[in-house]
Amino acid sequence: MKIDMMSLDGSTSGSLDLNDDIFGLEPRRDLIARMIRYQLAKRRAGTHAVKNRADIWRTGKKMYKQKGTGGARHGSARVPQFRGGGRAFGPQVRSHAHDLPKKVRALALRHALSAKARDGGIIVWENAAIAAPKTKALKESFEKIGLRNALIIDGAQCDENLQLAARNIPHIDVLPVQGINVYDIIRREKLVLTKAAIDALEARFK
Repeated sequence: MKIDMMSLDGSTSGSLDLNDDIFGLEPRRDLIARMIRYQLAKRRAGTHAVKNRADIWRTGKKMYKQKGTGGARHGSARVPQFRGGGRAFGPQVRSHAHDLPKKVRALALRHALSAKARDGGIIVWENAAIAAPKTKALKESFEKIGLRNALIIDGAQCDENLQLAARNIPHIDVLPVQGINVYDIIRREKLVLTKAAIDALEARFK
């Protein structure tokens, strides 16, 4: 598929052919959903924990005699039935990550790129370099071209001025091409790719 290349001021600067094996697939929502679930599960800290009855410090003496009280028989004050006792079946420290085959992850990324291309959510820039790290000036440029919610993917090395200027603008993310991922692609309205990023993606999926 053919797409126009733009510059940061919104003017057209030629066109580019996008590889149909990366940007022209029929998007599969199930693959994209599996990948997003994989990413979100992997980034969970899993540091939640409660004290069970073995972690409670209390006397081990039997609370009261076995018979003759007319109540239930109890031997420990650490059990969950009592105030100050341990919690039953509470969360423990663990990893929430699960496996997903490498080929499935790669395919999900291609389908996410294809989904954005199909929705008209891809913008191609010749480059993503700006003269000075000025947030106000960059925000004004984005408003002129209607860029309010976007993921900007540059080549192997992002322009430092662009990163500094964009980091204080809400809903704008700047990443090198190594950091491109399904979750960030889907959660932003627009995907901005530089020519260097497209060349790197095509080399990666060759």
